[in-house]
Amino acid sequence: MGPSHPAMHGTIRVMLELDGERVLNSEVEVGYLHRGFEKVCENRTYFNLLPYTDRMNYVSPLINNLGYVMTIEKMLGIEVPERAQYIRVIISELSRISDHLTCLAAMTMECGAFTVFLYKMKAREFIWDVIERTTGARMTTSYIRIGGVRADLHYEWKLNLNKAIVETRKVLKDVRGLLNKNKIFLNRTRDIAVVKAETAINYGWTGPCLRSTGVYYDVRKAHPYLVYDKIDFEVPLGERGDNFDRYMVRMKEMEQSLRIIEQAMEKIPEPSSPPQLMAEGMEPAKAIKASRAKRIDEKIKLSPNLEGSEKERYSDIFTADKRNVIPPKENTYTTIEGLITHFKFFMKEHGIRPPKGEVYFSVEGGNGELGFYIVSDGTDKPYRLHLRAPCFHIVSAMEEMIQGHYLADIIPTFGSLNMIGGELDR
Repeated sequence: MGPSHPAMHGTIRVMLELDGERVLNSEVEVGYLHRGFEKVCENRTYFNLLPYTDRMNYVSPLINNLGYVMTIEKMLGIEVPERAQYIRVIISELSRISDHLTCLAAMTMECGAFTVFLYKMKAREFIWDVIERTTGARMTTSYIRIGGVRADLHYEWKLNLNKAIVETRKVLKDVRGLLNKNKIFLNRTRDIAVVKAETAINYGWTGPCLRSTGVYYDVRKAHPYLVYDKIDFEVPLGERGDNFDRYMVRMKEMEQSLRIIEQAMEKIPEPSSPPQLMAEGMEPAKAIKASRAKRIDEKIKLSPNLEGSEKERYSDIFTADKRNVIPPKENTYTTIEGLITHFKFFMKEHGIRPPKGEVYFSVEGGNGELGFYIVSDGTDKPYRLHLRAPCFHIVSAMEEMIQGHYLADIIPTFGSLNMIGGELDR
C-alpha cells in the first residue's frame, strides 16, 4: 500500500502480508520526502535557515519557527518583549488549530465523511485568513524571528480574530454532531489500533497521540515557555488510546486553543505605538537624498509589505539586544550607521554568532514535542543541527498498531497519526 495510494499521502509505503484482508505482518518504509533538512541548515546562517523550518510541518509552520528561534534565543540569552510573546502564543495556537483541522479533515474524508472534510476546510480558511493578514503568507510564513516577530499585529486584528473564533466554534459543534455518535464512524475507529500508555512511552510518543492513551504530558505545562504559565487551559486526555480517542483529543485541544487565544487577546499589553495604516510620508528614495543633506523632517513611507515593522514598533516586537536584530528600515535608508549595521548583519562571517556550546529546546508542536538540538562552534552557521520530530516516533509504532486488523483499518489508523511528510522524513 503506497506510496501512490491516496491515503498514504505519497510519502509512505507499507509492505503488507495478508490473510484475506487481515494483516498478518507489515513493514513501513519512510523517506520518500527526504530533503536533507539538517545538512542544508548546517550550510546556512542562523538567520537564513529560518525559511527551511517552515517546510517541515507545513501545516503548522509557525510552531516550527517558534521552536527554532527559541533555541537560538536560549543560546544567546535573549529576552523577548512581553507583547511579542503574546503574539507568538496567539499565532502558535492558530497554527495548532489549523494542524488539527487538517489532520481530522483528511482522516474523516478517507473514512467516507466528505461533508466533515468540507466543514473543516471552511474553518481552516478563517484561521488562515487571520494568519495571512498577520504574517503576509498562508503557509510558509517565516514570521517568528530571532528576538521577536517580523511585524506587529495589524490594526483590525481583534475583529478578524474574533470572527475566526466564532466560525471555528460553529464548525466544531457541527462536526461533533455529525461524528461523535455516528455508528459508521464509531465502527471504523472505536477499539481499532489500541495503544497502551506504556507502549506509547516506549516508542517516544508525545502530543495528542500520547495523550489519547491517558498520559498527561504537554510541553506547555511540563516546561512552560513564553507566557503559557499565565494562561489557564486544560490538557485533554483519552481513555483507550484507539483511533476514536486520537480524534476526540484533537477536537478538545482545538477548544482549548481557542480558549488560550481569547485569554491572550485580553492580556496582551497595549502597543507603545497604536496600530494604524501605513502613514503618508517621504518615499525611501527621497529620504535617502534628504539624509545626505541631513534634512529629514517627514515620516518615511515604507513599503506596505513592511507594515507593522516601523521603527517606533521595534520596542514592542523585538528584543532590546540590537546585535541580533535587523535594524529598522528607516535607519537603513537614512543613516550610514543603520546601513552598515544592516550589511554586517547579512555579511558572511558576521551576523548572529552564538557562543560555542550546545543547546536543546522544545515546544509543543501540532504532533507533540518538537525539539531542536544545536551545536555552535562560534561561527555564523550551526556546526550541528538536529530536529526531534514527533512524527517519526509516532509512525514507528504503525506496524504494531495495524497487526491483526483488517486492510480497511489501516486508513483511519494512519489518518489518526497525522503523518506530515516534511516533518517525518526531513
